[in-house]
Amino acid sequence: MTQDQLKQAVARAAIEYIKPKLFNDSIIGVGTGSTANFFIDYLGEISDRFAGAVASSDASAARLKKLGIEVLDCNSVSELVVYVDGADESNAYLHLIKGGGAALTREKIVRAVSNEFVCIADESKWVDVLGKFPLPVEVIPMARSYVARELVKLGGAPVYREGVVTDNGNVILDVYNLQIIDPVNLEITINQITGVVTNGLFAAKGADVLLLGTKDGVKTIFPR
Repeated sequence: MTQDQLKQAVARAAIEYIKPKLFNDSIIGVGTGSTANFFIDYLGEISDRFAGAVASSDASAARLKKLGIEVLDCNSVSELVVYVDGADESNAYLHLIKGGGAALTREKIVRAVSNEFVCIADESKWVDVLGKFPLPVEVIPMARSYVARELVKLGGAPVYREGVVTDNGNVILDVYNLQIIDPVNLEITINQITGVVTNGLFAAKGADVLLLGTKDGVKTIFPR
């Protein structure tokens, strides 16, 4: 199977996973990225089973609206039944690196409001130790150089993602050369740097379940 076929398989599995959780008044959270896009496309098939969605990016919101799915502002929603999104890396504890699509802050907000986070990914995203994929950090523009210096002190090699502005009007530093042994503490430490909006570690509050697309089928994985 190609990588796209694996992504399609987990997106389809996610639809089946969330169906029993949905009611007519349910609001769901929807993520951003190539795997999430497949999920959104399939979501159109069951749009009569829920009331609407909160999207983690303008791009995902536009894709949902094209399917006739109502997109709600997160401030108007008290809770989301479920949040479905991809990841750039996952370990066995379902600690994740996210943010390759620069939507990490809104993704983290949607995750915080959701009762359950269903992560969908292909097997290339499964790792023993997080960090091979560079860790995205969303930064207030005027703090970019300062934050970069602080990230170097933590052992990382930050690189400015040129030409990218987040939906929040900020910039991204991608941090290379990290071997993330303690994701929870590193997430907290980076978030305490002045000028950081948030970073792409979803460890303090990671995924509740991972649907992992493999050549042997979709595996359902819960945190170790």
